Amino acid sequence: MLYLDNSATTAVHPEVIKVMQDVLAKNFGNPSSLHRKGIEAEKMLQISRNFIAQTLQVKPHEIVFTSGGTEGDNLAVKGIALQYQNRGRHIIISQVEHPAVRESCHQLENLGFEITCLAVDKTGCVDPELVKTSIRNDTILVSIMQVNNEVGTIQPIQAIGDIIKKHTKIFFHVDGVQGYAKIPVQLKLWGVDLFTISAHKIHGPKGVGALYIREGIKLFPQITGGGQEGGIRSGTENIPGIVGFAKACQIAREIFVVKSEEMSNLRRECIVMLEESIPSIVINGPKDEEASPYIINLSIPGLKREVLVHALESEDIFVSTGSACSSKKDITSPVLDAMGIAKDLKLGSIRVSFTYDTAIEDIEVFVGKLAQVVEQLLRKN
Repeated sequence: MLYLDNSATTAVHPEVIKVMQDVLAKNFGNPSSLHRKGIEAEKMLQISRNFIAQTLQVKPHEIVFTSGGTEGDNLAVKGIALQYQNRGRHIIISQVEHPAVRESCHQLENLGFEITCLAVDKTGCVDPELVKTSIRNDTILVSIMQVNNEVGTIQPIQAIGDIIKKHTKIFFHVDGVQGYAKIPVQLKLWGVDLFTISAHKIHGPKGVGALYIREGIKLFPQITGGGQEGGIRSGTENIPGIVGFAKACQIAREIFVVKSEEMSNLRRECIVMLEESIPSIVINGPKDEEASPYIINLSIPGLKREVLVHALESEDIFVSTGSACSSKKDITSPVLDAMGIAKDLKLGSIRVSFTYDTAIEDIEVFVGKLAQVVEQLLRKN
């Protein structure tokens, strides 16, 4: 099996599974309980919080655990909007944001907020000048993702942050789900106020994530109850998942960053091999340093994405049609729409996404099989 759908989810690392099993078997206490089992669970929670905060170079109390990237984005966007609506009701996002951000803003529109959705260029990149000219007196939030989950575009977060820093009442949220632990993150330098991360994108478990909330910021809670996580996100914490998340962070920090240059080279080699083997292929998005080392979006003119995905699956190779959140819906990608990609290319687009143990041999197998599949399918057409 060759799994190349790591942007959708990653395989849980064996060491992560082991620590989670230990917690499930031995440390089953509720961290809110006052007895010894509760105190043991609370200690594990704090150790994990401290470690994840360290990876972001922030304070432990600035980390709030969530159920994943979608909840983190919802909490950030709606939490700011509802808490600070007396300052203004205008929010800026881009056309290529994750559905968790886009749909949160759609909900807010129904509550009377105004959303400016910035256009992107043909590589899916946001122009910081567009952010600057879109800011109004009633703007309270700008939300721009670090790495696009479909085409891998790395957004100019520092340049956007520098603009927002000049407007003290505007908050800056970054969806860092596809970037965290894979490419550099400098929240303080960039002026980021809120940053969303998720465990299952870095070989951790599904159902757990975190939101960095800069000290001093208040959010309108989306889940209320017992007041856990500083009252921002109530509900008994998922201790096995959180411990597994911390372990995945430790492993990722030791491997992803070290292999960053190697993976960038691997991505370039993959694109070269694809273009040599399939002359009609089109690469959607950036091809160089503005791209994540781990994502390639490509189109084959004349072929449909679902057909390509299933044809590769029959060869035991797993890729996707784009965002896992909308891949089963019979619609073209809003991201590719925003980039101005032609309809036939959008219908024939697939996403190939690597991880730190993807090797050149894997790429050779993938390119070879894809070339065979494309030739067979085009012959049938």
